[in-house]
Amino acid sequence: MFEQPLNERMRAFLRIDFLYNQAVFHANSRSQWGSRAAVTSLLDILAIITRTDARADVLKELERQAIVMNDWLRRPGVDVDRVQGLVANLQRLRNDLLGAGSAYLAPLRDSAFLSAVRHRSTIPGGSCEFDLPDFYFWLSQPPELREGSLNKWLAMLRPLCDAIAELLWLTRQGGKPRRELAVQGVFHITFERENPVQLLRVLVPAELGIYPEISGSHYRSSVRFVTWQGPEERPRQAQQDIPFEMICCG
Repeated sequence: MFEQPLNERMRAFLRIDFLYNQAVFHANSRSQWGSRAAVTSLLDILAIITRTDARADVLKELERQAIVMNDWLRRPGVDVDRVQGLVANLQRLRNDLLGAGSAYLAPLRDSAFLSAVRHRSTIPGGSCEFDLPDFYFWLSQPPELREGSLNKWLAMLRPLCDAIAELLWLTRQGGKPRRELAVQGVFHITFERENPVQLLRVLVPAELGIYPEISGSHYRSSVRFVTWQGPEERPRQAQQDIPFEMICCG
């Protein structure tokens, strides 16, 4: 499954979710390299959040999804218990994020230790031992100490990242798959303006040995299928008609 975000908010959500999952995975590693990777992912999340008002965007989207869910409750044949459970979860996530406060990331932003790592990481190889002796000293500590620090830092991000994970799940669940055909490997689609699409998902049979390159916006998008030639060669434009599944998620 290949996904293409169609607005800046969805692009930020997907990147934060990816980095958070990566950070959590590496934080559970007992190796110094795993701890390094976890800190790098954490700092990347902070960089994205600094450039965008992710907290406000998440709160708005939680409210929008709750309105959508409440509208579903008025429709006949709906599993009321399931929808009410989704609404309750959205409310819990919203309360957790509000409860964290607007300055919930201040300890991470104000940390001299993390700031030094962030500053030196802009230089290729800048986080090695002689550049950051304090970082090297921390990495040399027992795994339990490093895990404790990482878990404390990640806990500050959890209210935001848990909410984003739920919003992404709801967005993906809201789309319906449809079969399409890319004539000579190319497919164009124009979206209805009254039904904005946030995320485009494309599923291609693995046995075809191809993958899509997706570009566009929430108004129109193009899908171009290319044939994988291995890491040593450039991929080639597929010339045959390609059947695939597409899901437009609003």
